[in-house]
Amino acid sequence: MTAPATTFDELKEAIAQAYPTLSPQLQRLARFALDKPHDLALGTVAAVAQTNGVQPSSMIRFANALGFSGFTQMQQVFQSHLVERSTPYRERIEQLRRGPRVSEARGDDVLHGFVGKAISELRQLEENVPPAQMAAGARVLARAPQIHVLAQRRAFPVAYYLAYALNQLELRTQLLAGVGGMLGDFAHGIVKGDALLVASFRNYSPQVIEMATACRERGVSVVAITDSPLSPLRPAADVCFVLGDDSTQPFRSLVGPMCLAQALVVCTGHEIAAAAGKPKAIRKGQHK
Repeated sequence: MTAPATTFDELKEAIAQAYPTLSPQLQRLARFALDKPHDLALGTVAAVAQTNGVQPSSMIRFANALGFSGFTQMQQVFQSHLVERSTPYRERIEQLRRGPRVSEARGDDVLHGFVGKAISELRQLEENVPPAQMAAGARVLARAPQIHVLAQRRAFPVAYYLAYALNQLELRTQLLAGVGGMLGDFAHGIVKGDALLVASFRNYSPQVIEMATACRERGVSVVAITDSPLSPLRPAADVCFVLGDDSTQPFRSLVGPMCLAQALVVCTGHEIAAAAGKPKAIRKGQHK
């Protein structure tokens, strides 16, 4: 049996690799573990099982499938991660989350609730995206002769912004909107050496997944923005930004994806300036 993970990053990777082989019940637990590591770190076997609509024995099987002797050993990895990231902000956010339901709240309560969730989302973004990954994504975009940007549904505003901002850097960038059913025709213009920048969140857009997979198979560099290590975009991407997302919320936020998009554009600008041997042309606060 493979040695169990000792860090949260190792555990996330182990869950993603094991996911296709798990039963539907254990897959449900895998998604919960990745989406709500805080809840798994603090919950009992019975509480986590009840939240996910499974038997407590399923928790043990889930831990065993990841190489742990039991739930407690696995939970210790989540608890260590929680201690590392614990700050007063989390306490404030949790107080907001325990506030009135949106349907019963006044306007200021609704705003405060969304602000609290946005703060939590941005902290998760900062933890999930290491600087080396930002640099890798920026290098792909800065060096590509042509960048193609694709997203649909909720992710479309992210793609629209990226296409606009990358064009402002004077990079050849095309937004693949698929207007008039022409997405497949535009796809033929994506050739080896180009970059495809895609975004998709649950429920994932089949056309986006298919495009990313097909492009990578023919030598196109794929940079993806998605919401889970279990996303079908991840295997199709050379560089994959996994933001984390609570899909149980009725109104899922774009704060994290838009923040990442802006940071990626700025990093790409730095990469272009560095490659030209010039001082960094884009500094914090200058990009609009």
